[in-house]
Amino acid sequence: MRKTLHLCIALVFCASISLSAQDRKPIEFDHIFDGTFSPTTINNVRWMNDGRFYSASDGQTITRFNITNGESEVIFDGSNFEDLQVQGYEFSADENLILIETDVEQLWRRSTKANYFIYNRSENTVQKLTESDEKQQYAELNADGDRAAFVQNNNLYWVDLTTGEEFQITEDGEFNSIINGAADWVYEEEFGFAKAWFWSPRGDKIAFYRFDESNVKQFTMETWGELYPEEVRFKYPKAGEENAIVSIHVFDITTGETITMDIGEETDQYIPRINWTKNNNLLAIRRMNRLQNKEELLFADVSTGETNVMLTEESETWLDVHDDLMFLDNGKQFLTTSSRTGYNHVYLYKMDGEEIRQITKGEYDVTEIIGFDERRHNLYYVSTEVSPLERHFYRIRVDGRRKRAMTEENGWYSINMSGDFKYYIQSYSDYNKPPVITLHEGGGKQVRVLEDNADVVENMNEFALQTKEFLVMDVNSEQLNAYMITPPDFDENQEYPVLMYVYGGPGSQTVTRAFEYGQRPMWHQYLANQGYIIVSVDNRGTGARGEAFKNQTYLQLGVLETEDQVEAARQIADLAYVDADRIGIWGWSYGGFMSTNALAQGNDVFSTAIAVAPVTHWKYYDTIYTERFMRTPQTNPEGYEAGSPINYVDQITGEYLLIHGTGDDNVHYQNAVILVEELIKHDIQFETMYYPNRNHGIYGGNTRRHLWKLMSDFILEKL
Repeated sequence: MRKTLHLCIALVFCASISLSAQDRKPIEFDHIFDGTFSPTTINNVRWMNDGRFYSASDGQTITRFNITNGESEVIFDGSNFEDLQVQGYEFSADENLILIETDVEQLWRRSTKANYFIYNRSENTVQKLTESDEKQQYAELNADGDRAAFVQNNNLYWVDLTTGEEFQITEDGEFNSIINGAADWVYEEEFGFAKAWFWSPRGDKIAFYRFDESNVKQFTMETWGELYPEEVRFKYPKAGEENAIVSIHVFDITTGETITMDIGEETDQYIPRINWTKNNNLLAIRRMNRLQNKEELLFADVSTGETNVMLTEESETWLDVHDDLMFLDNGKQFLTTSSRTGYNHVYLYKMDGEEIRQITKGEYDVTEIIGFDERRHNLYYVSTEVSPLERHFYRIRVDGRRKRAMTEENGWYSINMSGDFKYYIQSYSDYNKPPVITLHEGGGKQVRVLEDNADVVENMNEFALQTKEFLVMDVNSEQLNAYMITPPDFDENQEYPVLMYVYGGPGSQTVTRAFEYGQRPMWHQYLANQGYIIVSVDNRGTGARGEAFKNQTYLQLGVLETEDQVEAARQIADLAYVDADRIGIWGWSYGGFMSTNALAQGNDVFSTAIAVAPVTHWKYYDTIYTERFMRTPQTNPEGYEAGSPINYVDQITGEYLLIHGTGDDNVHYQNAVILVEELIKHDIQFETMYYPNRNHGIYGGNTRRHLWKLMSDFILEKL
């Protein structure tokens, strides 16, 4: 006889619902798309020089808000200038000029090109940034607002805003060969930036990346047109293949000279970040080896290009790239983070690289530095100290004393602080509470509520939106965090099918106390209302639990993670209210890789799986991400083969749905094609859907409705 509750599962929280299930309306398929449970957020707050004010745009206007009393003033109205649409904007230092971005065209995940205009507030005039008929990329004003620079056709330019003159800085830019001032595909995707040039503090110099991708192999995708397909060609370095050669340069507007920074003779390496220090002649460069287990902080004299190594950090596994590097106004010190103690913490250094002290300490990770108030010597940061499932806001003196928790209630906090530290906007949510957005003084005192999302709370009470039960599961000698969503009118004396949701990649989390909304969480709610239990488990290798837990999957992606998901499913199958013959699993991207492995290797417990845009062998994925965790296929062939679903498809006995977009520039459709070939070879029957020309996100037009309907029908029929 199966147990009513498996001994390895400990229930840690279960919230009650104010209305009985019979009194609440069901979650319907259309709720996935209609925004009934989508909270109002305050995004893209741009603090102004005076911390009492911030600005925001609705796409037509730019409005300045007095944050203390809510009064507002429209400072730009595009309808007065031939209906100029605002898709991005930036103020000059004195806030008189506004650089406006419009006609934005998406390229890859982060890269765009657009038209740019300069609005002069005092003169109420608008002028185009450049006379070129072509769009530009990544235009930005310098500190004084008398110059702007941008990228066009892989070359870097600057404009004198007082005269309107335009100057070309580089001339060797060439498609699929040389890129100046913009990132190549793999840096953009894996190091998280597309704009690859930066003004110096005084705005008279520009530091920029140059990518020579001449020897990088080219990937080709078909775009399916009306008559003849067209080829999309771009440079994509797959694991073990040649990367672009990166160099760092500084252009001096005053002299017209470009100086190359000395980043060493090794070219098979990465430069994941460059940052100006407070010194107009000193550039910080972070250099990593190709295996990404050694990082050096270099300081470069931009007048000569000479560099010195100030800090070196090494790991037996890999080092994560972060943006927590902050140079203090005193010009003598900087702050950064490191995980060398096993948890990510904040350190203070002298500019010569001498460590002054470790500021934060403990068995938790600092996830973000919010800012450092030098006048009051206060460091503001967010960490996992309360729980890996939560994020809380703290203040601490730079000497490591007087630590104060700025947040109290359990849940998830995000913070946006003004540059003068007078105010901050706090967004707080819990798994069963939509975000409440409040304004606070720098010391923590709440000024007023900006948004309480009372309408979402009302809808949650009106409809059968099911709460989460958080679990701790004893799996393969580890305590794994998990959650469960049960159907309305849940009865422990009945048996229910289970659908597990997995991502599972290095440093990721699906199990948190943040309020979830959007299509995926609402699809889970819809299925729960159809009588399914939804479960998600954060396997070994996931984040917010320190380095030792995260690094276990090094050199063997997919091995331990699959073992954990399969064992978790076996324990769930033992629950008296679970139909052990009807347990499925699904995931997207890394999650699709995981769900495919789980169906094959856990064929005794999983009867069904959906894989959306999965990696099917890591040799098909890019250098930076893959080699960070797996090294190269040449040096770790066993690891690459051990985790590949391609090697286990002959074990699939259940129902399998494979979905991919043919225009996926990230996880190439090639992954699906190779997997299908193996399925056919082993006479494994399956279902599949390809979405023409759709990228990794598989969206556009009616695509998402079709996708969720396809997946719903599959689950309702097969599971």
